[in-house]
Amino acid sequence: MSGPLILIARLKAKPELSEALGEGLSHLIAPTLAEEGSLGYVLHRDNGDPSVWILYETWRSRADLDAHFERPYTKAMLARFPELLARDMELTFATVIHPRG
Repeated sequence: MSGPLILIARLKAKPELSEALGEGLSHLIAPTLAEEGSLGYVLHRDNGDPSVWILYETWRSRADLDAHFERPYTKAMLARFPELLARDMELTFATVIHPRG
């Protein structure tokens, strides 16, 4: 039995734009959590490199994630990535095999 879809996104900001990237990503949290199919959306900051931000997203399905990428607020943030990011974001897709509990 397969579980929810997990997306781990790792984003490295240009050093002078790290706070701007974090602020932009923070503004995505509330609307994303309100989306149908969004089961979790947690923003982290790397302890060893403050220019690195990590999103840990949990989605009911790939279709729900694809719909998220079509939302205006998501598209607006993605459009800012060439300005904000030092390199392309790294995406890891995973499936929960054994949940906690």
